[in-house]
Amino acid sequence: MIEFIARYWVQEFFALIIALITWLVRQVKCKKKEYKVLNKAIMALLHDRLYKACSFLIHKGFCTVEDRQNLEYLYVPYKALGGNGTVESLYHKCMEMPLTDGHSDNAHQNEEV
Repeated sequence: MIEFIARYWVQEFFALIIALITWLVRQVKCKKKEYKVLNKAIMALLHDRLYKACSFLIHKGFCTVEDRQNLEYLYVPYKALGGNGTVESLYHKCMEMPLTDGHSDNAHQNEEV
């Protein structure tokens, strides 16, 4: 009986282990590919959001503290994922813009009328 187990079952056991390892390697490769795609998608969303927010603020001509905090909240993970280029220059322009309490001179004039 032990001879039968040693002859046939040990072979089957190692075949099962090899099949399991092969399946695990394939799963890891698949998840790695999915992870890369998700990273690119997140990077694209952050880029778009930062670009639009920075463009809006530059057009507006000023930033509030909350605007800067929001930009920083988006920019830090964008930069950590490897983002750079256009958004980086827009971000730095926004950080150099004057801070206000959220009301432009035009807004104050319109409120008084």
